[in-house]
Amino acid sequence: MKRSSPIFFLAFVFFCSCKPVEKEPGITASAETAVDTSAASCPYLTKDPQNRVVLSYVRQSAGTAPVFCYAVSGDEGSSFGKPVEIPGSNKVQPHGENGPKIIFKPSGEIIAAWGAANPNPKNKYSGLVYYSQSFDEGHTWTKPRSLTTDTASFDQRYFDMAILPNGEAGIVWLDNRKQWKGEGSGLYYAETSGRQGFEGERLISGPCCQCCRTDLFIDAKKKIHVLYRAILNDTIRDMVHIVSTDDGKQFTKPQRISNDDWVMNGCPHTGPAMTENKAGIHFTWFTGGGGSGIYYNNSKDGGKTFTSRDTVSGKASKHCQITALPDDRILIVWNESFANGNQYASRIGIEERDAAGHTTLKNYITGEKSNSSFPVICPVSTGKAVVAYTENINDQEHVLLKQVMIQ
Repeated sequence: MKRSSPIFFLAFVFFCSCKPVEKEPGITASAETAVDTSAASCPYLTKDPQNRVVLSYVRQSAGTAPVFCYAVSGDEGSSFGKPVEIPGSNKVQPHGENGPKIIFKPSGEIIAAWGAANPNPKNKYSGLVYYSQSFDEGHTWTKPRSLTTDTASFDQRYFDMAILPNGEAGIVWLDNRKQWKGEGSGLYYAETSGRQGFEGERLISGPCCQCCRTDLFIDAKKKIHVLYRAILNDTIRDMVHIVSTDDGKQFTKPQRISNDDWVMNGCPHTGPAMTENKAGIHFTWFTGGGGSGIYYNNSKDGGKTFTSRDTVSGKASKHCQITALPDDRILIVWNESFANGNQYASRIGIEERDAAGHTTLKNYITGEKSNSSFPVICPVSTGKAVVAYTENINDQEHVLLKQVMIQ
């Protein structure tokens, strides 16, 4: 029998030890961090013109009125600078589904918008949307003002903002003003005009389910997309999509992204979300039609047709958000309730899909003893995103963040 030489054996071992170790595919999350030690809720993530991650939220310090704040990170969400309070936002109404938002125009202008209560005999739950502008990087702010001066508008809620192709900001919201009888809010749209703030408001669609957030999105071809939960045939509450190809002058007729046929006499308080990659527009939403849960689908032709829906999570899940990584992978986050002994808890789930929308990975980034809700997500690099959410700790809400790594 021929024996191997010691030199050959040592060379073989050395060669094997030098081979790179391939990491197993997976989703991992860092330890949670808090930007503010005070009680807080309503997290929202975006980026400024320097591509820095910006977190906004509602601070709820004991003995003081809630106030809208934001903080900026220069290291992909590992740490954040000192929070900035928006002057005059002390009437902000903390509401996870109708959360405040901040947006940065290419000109350097910052716009902060938030909801405030406006109860009246016609609707005790109604509210108004206020906004403030800063033209000096957040050092000073304009006096807050309402989206409209029309006194017929007493209910403005569930808004979303986006930067338009011309550098201005667009906003959509649900409004009590409508042109039909029966249930449902009107969907309104307005744009900023330089430093003049939002102007040219107009009704663009409806009727809308009254208490679900809307989503405004601008695609790579400069089309303006809006996604919302509609009221169809007086009883069905499904997600519909409209799009403008002429800079917001006109919008298409609403088209369902999925024929869920959810008949519901009420509002689920959970809106839709969309994003884009090289394969098209991607959607996620909650429905109780044809099986309760969070679903996903996409459109490869800009919203003309939609693929069949695919399940993300079961009936105990709500408040989904979606984003695309720089390499076109899709990430979806949501909060999911589950039984924990004799009590119910809620954790944050995350799912990765490939560029075409096929599920590849799924995990939970908060523990089984957590009470987490209303997650938001922001991509920061090819394999990393920041997720912020509200965590209930000893009956007090706090905003926490985690960096999520996707191998």
